[in-house]
Amino acid sequence: MFTGIVEEKGTVLSLEQTPQKCRLNIKAEIVLRGTIVGDSIAVNGVCLTVTDIVEGMFSADVMPETLRRSSLGCLKAGSPVNLERAMAANGRFGGHIVTGHIDGTGKISSVKKEGNARIVTIAAPDNILRLIVEKGSAAIDGISLTVMKVTKTDFSVSIIPHTANETALLSKKAGDTVNLENDIVGKYVERLLSVPESKGITREFLLKNGF
Repeated sequence: MFTGIVEEKGTVLSLEQTPQKCRLNIKAEIVLRGTIVGDSIAVNGVCLTVTDIVEGMFSADVMPETLRRSSLGCLKAGSPVNLERAMAANGRFGGHIVTGHIDGTGKISSVKKEGNARIVTIAAPDNILRLIVEKGSAAIDGISLTVMKVTKTDFSVSIIPHTANETALLSKKAGDTVNLENDIVGKYVERLLSVPESKGITREFLLKNGF
């Protein structure tokens, strides 16, 4: 489990990729503190298992399903990436519940300046947009962000200077792909409402489904 509060920007040292597998080698510092082989680190929002650690670097294997669902296959040596260790039980929950299980990808359609902020607009497919709500939360490349606007084809977020400096999001430009994860609460609500016998959220419906 993650919070979407990026701990540091890492750098891809190499990407060993074949049609059947991929291995990422990433330069990092903060996320290696206390980390051991087998731990989870979110890389641009994708939960990956650490398979090797050497001084100043960790490796992670990426399976074909993850490559299909995310933008990790677009990375190359020198690419900056957002990194976050799995949340400790005694840590502050600064963002929102992020699982690291990507729902899909979107494409940046524009980046515009507004005062001290940058407005990033992202085109996304219907299956992702239907669960995005204004002033709700969404994870973009693993960053917990508040949605400022939603349309039928895209949504927008506002990036403050701190987020711009501490993450790799603004290293991307219009046309680049980003990983998207919807709020898990919204996904559970949608699933419950899709139950055939559901007639809306009532007290009886919630009790029957374990609430």
